[in-house]
Amino acid sequence: MIRFCRVLGLALVLLSSRAMAQFGTEPAVLDLVRVTDDIYVIHNDFVPGNITVLVTDDGVLLVDTKYALDYDNVAAMLAEITDQPIRYVVNTHYHDDHSGANAILQTGGARVMASGNARRKMLDTGRSEGLPNVTIEDFVSVHIGDTRVDLYYFGRAHTDGDVVAHFPDHGVLAAGDIYANDPGTPELVDYSGGGSAREWPLTLSRALELDFEQVVPGHGTVVPKADMAGFRDETARLAEMVQSMNRAGRSREDIDAMLRSEFNFADFHISSSLDGLLIELQ
Repeated sequence: MIRFCRVLGLALVLLSSRAMAQFGTEPAVLDLVRVTDDIYVIHNDFVPGNITVLVTDDGVLLVDTKYALDYDNVAAMLAEITDQPIRYVVNTHYHDDHSGANAILQTGGARVMASGNARRKMLDTGRSEGLPNVTIEDFVSVHIGDTRVDLYYFGRAHTDGDVVAHFPDHGVLAAGDIYANDPGTPELVDYSGGGSAREWPLTLSRALELDFEQVVPGHGTVVPKADMAGFRDETARLAEMVQSMNRAGRSREDIDAMLRSEFNFADFHISSSLDGLLIELQ
């Protein structure tokens, strides 16, 4: 599952390049996935990220929000499953495809939660609306109706502000972008956002210590926990390969080619991560 078929490589590079250019310019085509009796995922291919929906008799909790321009379609999809108000929103990190509708949801009365680092990064990147109302440093529990949701910050991975949402009574983890399995979204270390290839496997290992059976990735489809463990192994392999090639004096071009062939990197991922990888993994 983790090593995507090499025969798809060129097609995925073309897909990634085309889709990256369209980020946030038009609403995504959404579909609704039922995970348990009261947990759903609002999913789409590639970007923006998944929304995990917890429905209770006392309101709704969302993990991530997609872009602002996706809000109307998300609201219409939510209306198909509940008439309860959205009370809480969790941003797994600061990127707009996971937090772009914050301000709209706050206008409707929702309280937004994210890590302290994610809130600081939103401020650093010039956001003045939709900032989290509550920040998480390591751990917090949210109680909504009779349901508990545990939010954890386990360390750096995709960014330095990634949190995961654990639904212990449902055996579900919403992982955000510390784990993605969509073919167009390989491991992306956002160094401008404080991400770390070296620490990413450790962060995943901590998350994997939680008790859950199913995981909602930041991008992609709901899968068993073992799939995320496999992805953890691939993050370690990526870091080891870059470091080994770096120390052997291999060229930037060689490492670029390896990332494309072994880990499905496209131009966007190279431009976002390669310089940081070469500095971090010496």
